[in-house]
Amino acid sequence: MTRNPPHIARLEVDQSLAADGAATLEPRSVDDVAAILKHASERGLKVQVVGGGTHSGYGRPVSPDLLMVMNGLTQVEVWNPDDLTVVVAAGAPIAEMEAKLNEANQTSVMPEHPGSGTVGGAISAGVSALRRGKLYPTRERVLEATLVTGDGRVVRSGGRVVKNVTGYDLHRLAVGAFGAMGVVVSVCLKLWPVPEGQMTVQVDDPDRASEVTRPLAVLETREGVSVFLAGTHSEVEAQTRRLGGTARPGHSWPVDPAGEFTWSLRVPPAEMANAIERMPDAWGFLAVHGVGEIRCSSDSFDPDFRSWAESVGGRLVVTSGEAEDFDPWGSPPPGVDLQAKLIAQFDPRRVINPGRLPGGL
Repeated sequence: MTRNPPHIARLEVDQSLAADGAATLEPRSVDDVAAILKHASERGLKVQVVGGGTHSGYGRPVSPDLLMVMNGLTQVEVWNPDDLTVVVAAGAPIAEMEAKLNEANQTSVMPEHPGSGTVGGAISAGVSALRRGKLYPTRERVLEATLVTGDGRVVRSGGRVVKNVTGYDLHRLAVGAFGAMGVVVSVCLKLWPVPEGQMTVQVDDPDRASEVTRPLAVLETREGVSVFLAGTHSEVEAQTRRLGGTARPGHSWPVDPAGEFTWSLRVPPAEMANAIERMPDAWGFLAVHGVGEIRCSSDSFDPDFRSWAESVGGRLVVTSGEAEDFDPWGSPPPGVDLQAKLIAQFDPRRVINPGRLPGGL
């Protein structure tokens, strides 16, 4: 077990929960997180940050010396329903936060089926709701974030009022960075009112969605295409009549397909139909039309399909499934060297989640 210095020795340590002999620490405050990371940076220890574990399949993480479990940071710090903002600790379960926000008919527009996922985990992995086409991706909904850098500095970026979000947007760079810009310990999110009218309409072609103004989402699975409508009751009724398909009150969000391999295919929206046609019938998929994402599952990895995706300007990112003969991220993106230099400013010893990012960063 890693020996803890006096300033973090009081933290809960549980060797039995750790993988590969790593000590598990459960910080209870921002100062605790800073102390752990400062200690790790000074000694060159690798730290794996753990939330709900729902995004642990990304990248090829290095075996850690310390596991930092964020379950001790779960509180909703400030909720201003009138301002449509909430400040929440990173370890807060998304499902619990959403249940609280729904008391005032508001939503954070986080993933619709979060499972055990946490707010910090969703931000770290850069995942967005199926509603992102109309209500914007997670990156655009983060107004402010408090982070702890790899060497233990506490920094804050952004502002809790939308008009104050200017300057160096570290809080947005942290979205999808898997902790490389610092561990998110607290975040202010822009909220959205839950509309009074909600309807799901099944249609025969995703192009039918163009007959209504900005639907909440247009999703396709093996079972068919659904258009998700939201607004006032009269707006939703009028749009439903215009589409003319089979309508069901409310929103029944499909779940991501499951399999030995799961992956996210990201292609230009114009290539969505082509991508779906290329998929074998045995593959499961959930296509998010309008944003160019298809969430897929299969029993094996197909390198030719990745080559096609990259040839049309897309990417195929493995989100779960292990193999030694391919990179989970695909070809390194342009600017990976610049990204490495930027990360070095915030995590000079590269202690937080090394190996999770493209290029093995």
